[in-house]
Amino acid sequence: MKKIKKIKIKVNGKVKYLMKDYQLSDLLKILKIPLKKVAIELNEEIIDKKNINKIKIKKNDKIEIVHFIGGG
Repeated sequence: MKKIKKIKIKVNGKVKYLMKDYQLSDLLKILKIPLKKVAIELNEEIIDKKNINKIKIKKNDKIEIVHFIGGG
């Protein structure tokens, strides 16, 4: 029986375990986060949303997802 590899990351300060070889876009789908209404930081660097499908999540990555909230 093959053991499934999981990696440990932090999302908004909370530890999460993901399958190896996930991309940042996969994480957003799992968390049901709409791409249009967030800013994403990976290891203290702002991510260009155009590259979200090309970025692989690695062990011990720190991801911050900030939601935009409108108001008046």
